[in-house]
Amino acid sequence: MIIPHQQLAADTLTALLEEYITREGTDYGETELSLETKVAQLRRQLARGEVVIVFDPAMESTSLVNARDLPELGDE
Repeated sequence: MIIPHQQLAADTLTALLEEYITREGTDYGETELSLETKVAQLRRQLARGEVVIVFDPAMESTSLVNARDLPELGDE
């Protein structure tokens, strides 16, 4: 299920983005960026529609997914 980022309260969206960024195994390349920079990058990707927030009711979890990968998710 896709959750429109515009429908989330600002602090909720920030917390979601920060949690995603700090998950173990998340790799952002060779250059170390601050948490604030990474959050800003994700916000821009959400605004451009490149990334979407997906909620999995079975797992009761959220994730960020590249929009080009959405057809692979099925009818969620």
